[in-house]
Amino acid sequence: MPKKRGSAHWEGGLKDGKGTVSTESNALDDQPYGFNTRFEDKVGTNPEELVAAAHASCFSMALSMVLGEGGMTASAIDTNCAVTLDQVDGGFAVTKSHLVVTLTVPGAEESAVRDACETAKANCPISKLLTAEITMEVKIA
Repeated sequence: MPKKRGSAHWEGGLKDGKGTVSTESNALDDQPYGFNTRFEDKVGTNPEELVAAAHASCFSMALSMVLGEGGMTASAIDTNCAVTLDQVDGGFAVTKSHLVVTLTVPGAEESAVRDACETAKANCPISKLLTAEITMEVKIA
């Protein structure tokens, strides 16, 4: 499997410094981030937002795979993710990742769809990466 790369550049101190984050694909290209985009309302991104997006997108793809293995195909999977950053042991940690998935799977039994969601939640690569508590809410349309 190919490695995926990202990079960051930082200048200055924690509160007055600023940085940029980029991805190998250039989907993010010198996107600004800093203390003010992480803890205040300044426009830009932050690591937790990127983790939430990664978890939502990884879960959605994993769910599509699990559904397919069960002979089901979703006409739509919409996943939102919220991660919680808490102060822990004198520092900070992402302690929770909450997925909210709304999906439509024509002709599928609800129990099979819910089982597929649980399997995808447990087995998507980003879920496996996180040591945070992972919770999920499933809405079947």
